[in-house]
Amino acid sequence: MNTTLSGSPARVPAAATLDTWTAHDWSHGVQLPNLAPHDRLIVRTRNSTYEIIVTVPHTASVMVRGGSFFPNFTPAHVAGSSLGGGFLKLHGVYAGFQMELAADDLPVITTRVRTISVLPARDGEIM
Repeated sequence: MNTTLSGSPARVPAAATLDTWTAHDWSHGVQLPNLAPHDRLIVRTRNSTYEIIVTVPHTASVMVRGGSFFPNFTPAHVAGSSLGGGFLKLHGVYAGFQMELAADDLPVITTRVRTISVLPARDGEIM
């Protein structure tokens, strides 16, 4: 059977290609494994503000409060940052990207991050 297909080639957003993703300037964010226990992040998205306390940096385990899903501090895991597609910058939070969290094995994907503030832990202060 001889078949001819025609049409426009599929358009793929530049951020969805592996070459663009790997060449991205990752300086506008933070990797949780590079932080210390009890460091805090204040993450402002388009719709919400999140306060994140790092509990175990190398696994990106945190306590998070903010947005409609976390009215109180809740144990969670920062899966990473994405643009809503198949690529995930593991354990990182980056301006311009959506933050992906998991709490009780349920995913929470924020609106795009606007700003990230890192507050180093102070001796004797936990929450």
